[in-house]
Amino acid sequence: MSKVIVVHSQPRMWLEDSVIQPYVSRFGAHLRRGRYAPSTQRVYLCCVAHFAHWLTGERCGLSAIGEALVARFLAEHMPACSCPYPVRRLRHELRAALAQLLEVLRADGVGALDPASETAVAQELARFDAHMRDDWGLADNTRCQRSRIAGAFLLAHFGDQPITISKISTASVRRFVLGQDGRSAGSIGVIGGAIGCYFRFRTLSGDRVSELAAGIPRAAHWRLASLPEVLTDTEIDELLRSFDQPFPSRRRAYAMTRCLIDLGLRCSEVVGLRLEDIDWADGTISLTGTKGRRADVLPLPAATGSTIAGYLREERPQTSNRAIFVRHVAPYDEPIEKGVVKRAVLAGYRRCGWTRTGVHILRHSVASRLLRTGAPMKDIADVLRHRSLDTSAIYAKVDLTKLAAVALPWPESAS
Repeated sequence: MSKVIVVHSQPRMWLEDSVIQPYVSRFGAHLRRGRYAPSTQRVYLCCVAHFAHWLTGERCGLSAIGEALVARFLAEHMPACSCPYPVRRLRHELRAALAQLLEVLRADGVGALDPASETAVAQELARFDAHMRDDWGLADNTRCQRSRIAGAFLLAHFGDQPITISKISTASVRRFVLGQDGRSAGSIGVIGGAIGCYFRFRTLSGDRVSELAAGIPRAAHWRLASLPEVLTDTEIDELLRSFDQPFPSRRRAYAMTRCLIDLGLRCSEVVGLRLEDIDWADGTISLTGTKGRRADVLPLPAATGSTIAGYLREERPQTSNRAIFVRHVAPYDEPIEKGVVKRAVLAGYRRCGWTRTGVHILRHSVASRLLRTGAPMKDIADVLRHRSLDTSAIYAKVDLTKLAAVALPWPESAS
C-alpha cells in the first residue's frame, strides 16, 4: 500500500498552510498502523484538511487544539459552513477523523489540556476512583457508575469551586437522591448507594459525614421479591439458530453469544477473554480480572470450543491484540467494548422477532437450566462464580414447577 495519501490539491493546500502541517505525515502513519482502508485514510485526511482550513481562518495555534475546539468547530462552523469544494461535511466522518488527530497530537504532547481535568471536582473524582480501585477492589463498571453519580452530586453543590463538605446539608443530599420529579425505587437505590460510597471515602479521609450519610433516603425494597426472566430451552435453540443467517461478523457474534449461554459469562468477561485463557488440550477456559476479583477455571463445552475455534480460523482478522474477540474494522489492534457483545445478542433477539432488551437474561437462563437438571445450589454458585450462596438464591425462584409444589394455598380459597 502506498505510504502517501493522495488527496485533491485544495485540501492539500489547506493542510500545507496550517499549523497542522508538521503532523500530516504522522497522521497518515497513525492511520496505516490502524490498518484503515485507503479510502478511509483519504476521507479522514480531507476531514482534517477542512478542520485545518477553519483553524487558519480562526488563527488558532497548536496549543488551542483539543476537545473543546473540536466541539466548537462542529457546533458553530459546520451548520453555516461555506468552505469551497471539495470539502468533507459529514459530521460522523469529521468527528471520527478529528478524534484520531487528537490522539496523534496528544502522543507528541501537543494540544490543549482538557479544562475539566483541572477542576477541583475532577481531581476529587480521580482520588475517589483510585481509592475504589486500589483499596476496595471495585470493578471498572461499578467505579465508573459511582464516579459519574458522585461527580453530578459535587457539580450540583460546588460547580468549579473548591469542595467543602461542611457546606453540604442533609436536605440537599435528600433532594439530589430523590430528584426534582421523583425517581423510581431502583434509581433511588443506585444513586443513594453511590453517594453513600462517596461519603465512606470521605470518612476515611477524616471528614465527619455520618449525619449526611444518615440523611440518604432509602427506597423500600423487598429482597428476592421479583422473578427473574429466563429463556426456555426452545427459545435458546431458536436464538442460536438465528445466527445461521448470513450477516457481517456472524461467527464472532455466534461465538460470543454461546459464551453467554453455555458458560454464563457476563459481557465484560467475554470481552476480556484472551487467546492464552483457553487450554485446548484440557478443555478448560480461565477467567481473570472478573467482577469477583478472582481467577476461575471452567470446563469448556465442546460446542462452545468448536464455535470459538471456527471464529479464530475463519473470521478473526490478523491483529497484535491477544483478545479472542477483536475489532473487525480499523483500528484493528484496539479491543472491542462490551457494547459489541450486547448488540450481537440484541440483533439475535430481533431476528427471532422478540422485543427483549436484556442480555443478563442469558445468565439467568444458565442458572435455570442447571436448576431444572437438579444441580445443587453450590454447583450453580460455582458456575456463576458467586462468592456467596446467598447471591445465587435468586435463581431458586425460576423453577416455578417446584415452587408451586411447596406453595401454601391462599387463605379461604376453595383449594
